[in-house]
Amino acid sequence: MNKKYPDEFKQEAVRQVVEKGYSVPDVSKRLGISDKSLYYWMSKAKVPASQSAEQAEIRQLKAEVKRLTEERNILKEAAMYFPSESKKSTRS
Repeated sequence: MNKKYPDEFKQEAVRQVVEKGYSVPDVSKRLGISDKSLYYWMSKAKVPASQSAEQAEIRQLKAEVKRLTEERNILKEAAMYFPSESKKSTRS
């Protein structure tokens, strides 16, 4: 059974993958459409499927950078609280 979707709906679905970096399966599930339909809409919009994979990788890498930055900041703060401890251990 083919269901008709408005062009605005299709464009927003494609935009969520391309611009916002969500994966095709996530967008498809959230919007209640098939992956195949979304890939088809992306091909009609001339969006390479590999771009969605790249967007997912970028999103994952940004999350990792954020986590590592937070860890570094915690370690910097801890080093300020225990400066004498670190000096003692380096002189041994």
